[in-house]
Amino acid sequence: MTEPAAQTREVDPRTVKRAVLASAMGNATEWFDYGVFTSGAIATSIGTVFFPGGGSTAVLKSLALVAIGFVVRPFGGAFFGPLGDKIGRQRVLALTILLMSGCTFLVGCVPTYSSIGFAAPVLVVLLRLIQGFSTGGEYGGAATFIAEYAPTKRRGFWGSFLEFGTLAGYVLGNIVVLAVTLSFSADQVESWAWRIPFFIALPLGLIGLYLRTKLEDTPEFKRLEAAGEKAEKAPLGETLARNWRMILNLVGIVLLLNIADYMLLTTMPTYFTDTLKINDNTSTMIIIGVELVQMALIAPLGALSDRIGRKPMLLTAAIGFLVVSYPAIKLMQSGSLALLILGFGAVALLLLLMLAVIGSTFPAMFPTRVRYGSFAIGYNVSTSLFGGTCGVIVTALIHSTGNEDWPAFYLMIAAVIAIVPIMLIPETARVPIAQVEQEKVVTSPVVAEG
Repeated sequence: MTEPAAQTREVDPRTVKRAVLASAMGNATEWFDYGVFTSGAIATSIGTVFFPGGGSTAVLKSLALVAIGFVVRPFGGAFFGPLGDKIGRQRVLALTILLMSGCTFLVGCVPTYSSIGFAAPVLVVLLRLIQGFSTGGEYGGAATFIAEYAPTKRRGFWGSFLEFGTLAGYVLGNIVVLAVTLSFSADQVESWAWRIPFFIALPLGLIGLYLRTKLEDTPEFKRLEAAGEKAEKAPLGETLARNWRMILNLVGIVLLLNIADYMLLTTMPTYFTDTLKINDNTSTMIIIGVELVQMALIAPLGALSDRIGRKPMLLTAAIGFLVVSYPAIKLMQSGSLALLILGFGAVALLLLLMLAVIGSTFPAMFPTRVRYGSFAIGYNVSTSLFGGTCGVIVTALIHSTGNEDWPAFYLMIAAVIAIVPIMLIPETARVPIAQVEQEKVVTSPVVAEG
């Protein structure tokens, strides 16, 4: 066996930091969008101004707009992922961040239903579909970009900043929404001020675009290109034929990750306000506070995974969700604000154990030649089926059954499923990413690349 890791030039720390920042900006832009769309006041306004009827179904309509973008995410992953394996990660990522931020910005420009009738929801749905398609190519590429730039011994640490971008974007979205709702009356928010957060997405995307265009492609992709091993065509068939087992493992782990992620970040704001009857601003401040704690802890946990491995942290999270989810929901339902924060914080910490390691775990499951495509396809199929639909399904189940415990049941079912693929994947901490082979990973803890 050759030792490709030795052929990959070492990247200076400054360039690694720039690559991490450029990648994390895409996640921040994506989750800024979700933070705005799912906050109580903005969600109600969107469901009211773009659709006929409004009333008690306004929030559900807004959540449906979030969910509809996930329908096309697998197609975006299948298009952009193999394309990134063919022409390079950097070019594709420059396009996806521009499309994502541009679509979010344009939602803020669409006239209301009262102005243009059914053209309003049609335009918004179209923008959400384009945004979802581009997002399908974003996450897998961003994670691949970081993993292929990061030195082996610190891949967990640097990979954690991908999800730091998620949390930062979502917190920023909530802060902007909070500022809008505190600065304007409810009538002003519903009339026009709801548009302000959407306009901010464009400068965020342009900053990310600038950072990405100033970087070369990853050392791993350039090594493959120099060796003449890069695919001449976007290798979708090769991606599926040779890596389907590992893709299925990825789907199973992402099922729990995204149900937990979207449950806490996009469903809980509505659960707090609609089901638990907590004030919009109080709900937003609770979520912001917990996420700031997550942001402070995620990099140390990523560094911890470089020492103890990724699988122990993933298993701890999965078992924790199985055991803790129901008691945590009961604490949230207790009527005590302190107990609500305790319950929400408990599941948020379990989610953080996963968020801290996925940026280093998932790319290392696949070989360089088809890494972007394999990751993007598996991740987005699972996200589309289970993550993006989470808010709509859980909210609808609560409304139809009257049982407020559905968030816990949903998490527990996902945890049971995810334990199996977590056990099946190889441990890749301290394994040079260049030593990932077709259909398997060299799991000996060889230390290379700094």
